[in-house]
Amino acid sequence: MTTPSLLILPGDGIGPEVMAEVRRIIDWFGAKRGLVFEVSEDLVGGAAWDAHGTPLTDATMSKAQAVDAVLLGAVGGPQYDDLDFSVKPERGLLRLRKEMDLYANLRPAVCFDALADFSSLKPEVVGGLDIMIVRELTSGVYFGEPRGIVTENNERVGINTQRYTESEIARVARSAFELARRRGNRVCSMEKANVMESGVLWRQVVQEVHDADYPDVELSHMYADAGAMQLTRWPKQFDVIVTDNLFGDLLSDLAAMLTGSLGMLPSASLGAPMANGRPKALYEPVHGSAPDIAGQGKANPIACILSFAMALRYSFDQGAEADRLEAAVQQVLADGLRTADLMGPAGGTPVSTAQMADAILAALDAQG
Repeated sequence: MTTPSLLILPGDGIGPEVMAEVRRIIDWFGAKRGLVFEVSEDLVGGAAWDAHGTPLTDATMSKAQAVDAVLLGAVGGPQYDDLDFSVKPERGLLRLRKEMDLYANLRPAVCFDALADFSSLKPEVVGGLDIMIVRELTSGVYFGEPRGIVTENNERVGINTQRYTESEIARVARSAFELARRRGNRVCSMEKANVMESGVLWRQVVQEVHDADYPDVELSHMYADAGAMQLTRWPKQFDVIVTDNLFGDLLSDLAAMLTGSLGMLPSASLGAPMANGRPKALYEPVHGSAPDIAGQGKANPIACILSFAMALRYSFDQGAEADRLEAAVQQVLADGLRTADLMGPAGGTPVSTAQMADAILAALDAQG
């Protein structure tokens, strides 16, 4: 049996700091649970630009295509703001998503019991929240052509094109329905069919896929703006939300803040199955590179650690081990340990990036 392979791309800002703690978690699973990974590491984003003059080299792209899963930290920073758009750090991440064809972005929004008071919403609204947003990731307005800034009638015009094929919609819809079958068996599809033709097609295709292959899953449709309102009114009405690239970007960040901190939330980007039957996959925290706190030991490593938990579940068929890691995080938060981003009015025991990982490792040990 071959050793599962994992490519780590720490990236920029706090990326290397949080990823260093994930490496400790990975080592723990190898030493204590016999779950050994073949781990390699490379550059992406600004770090790759500094070393190679490109946000992602062809060699690194080839590595990403060959491994079982990629784990990425964060990209970007103010020192790269003046670079041409084509070589900004974020283009490295977009290239990974596009060339690996990672069309389904899974963003869970889970409110840990210990952090219910930390949300800007009432505890009874967010307590026990566990929803999943499935965002189409490789098409839509971020990739559609034509695009650019042109001059018309002596003034500049910015152009971006929202474009979807029915096959692009159908495959992400299937991902959402399959996921729902493993959760609460409910899917809400969100678009703007009232004003956008792409939204009309989206609603039609999602309904067709449901009727043909997933009649057992409860399906509802909602306009994306109404969905944003409902997420802040009563988010627990949802189980799985499936939506397009643009709306998914907005709605998943909104859902993230229901839990109190972007530093808590992981994500998975999944593609078509490889020869081993597992999907091509990239895992990353939802948060950015946070250059203002980089190198200070203030970063919260939990989102990146939970991204590894998602890799255990979706890429390596290790759902029980993912549960083990998530339970350790839950325990540490229940014990009151807090990185800087979690130090709200309720207080807690302040810890550094490394100390948070220390506590999670101790909680893993305590599980036996």
